[in-house]
Amino acid sequence: MGGHLNINHLMFLGQGALWTIGLSVIALIGGGIVGFVIALARISPLKSVRIASGVYVQLIQGTPLLVILFLGYFGLAAIGLKVSPLAAAGASLTLYVSAYLGEIWRGCIQSVPKPQWEAAEGLALSRTQRMMKVILPQAIRIATPPTVGFMVQIIKNTSLASVVGFVELMRSGQIVNNSLFEPFAIYAIIAVVYFTMCYPLSLFSQKLERRMGRGRSNLAPA
Repeated sequence: MGGHLNINHLMFLGQGALWTIGLSVIALIGGGIVGFVIALARISPLKSVRIASGVYVQLIQGTPLLVILFLGYFGLAAIGLKVSPLAAAGASLTLYVSAYLGEIWRGCIQSVPKPQWEAAEGLALSRTQRMMKVILPQAIRIATPPTVGFMVQIIKNTSLASVVGFVELMRSGQIVNNSLFEPFAIYAIIAVVYFTMCYPLSLFSQKLERRMGRGRSNLAPA
């Protein structure tokens, strides 16, 4: 590269931004699938399953994402399992996201009013039928705002993937800065790009929360 900041540098940063979005999607899908299983396990009638899933959540939430990334890339390499930066970053973020989404969704499932659970049970539905036909449809509405809000954290946390050599937005900025030595301009651009990706999600989450609040107030007894 070299020289002054030009269109080629901006295009390189743009490619990094696309990888940031891609890694965020991987983390959201993978973490969402695992997180859903964790959420159901956290409310399982089996005590052993509840304890095991609780330990998983506490372990992941109590470990910094940076440490998880190091373990997923350098730790596995140390025992002879070499993985790519993308695989290490994707797996690490999946674990991280699953623990948080699992707890978010567990709380949303349990926040469904108790009469709804009792009504479903009174219809002689099986546990699976109660969850699929009565509880989960209501829990999804409750879970949507915090899930969208958590997506902002996912996008920002992808910047830590640069420590394992994955070239997302932050890493691409570091590479450009090492060539140009213009940290203020480069990192200001990076900040603007992150803001552009995150701010609409924050607004959307707030809008959903207000809508949910109005919906609950309309359902409240007079």
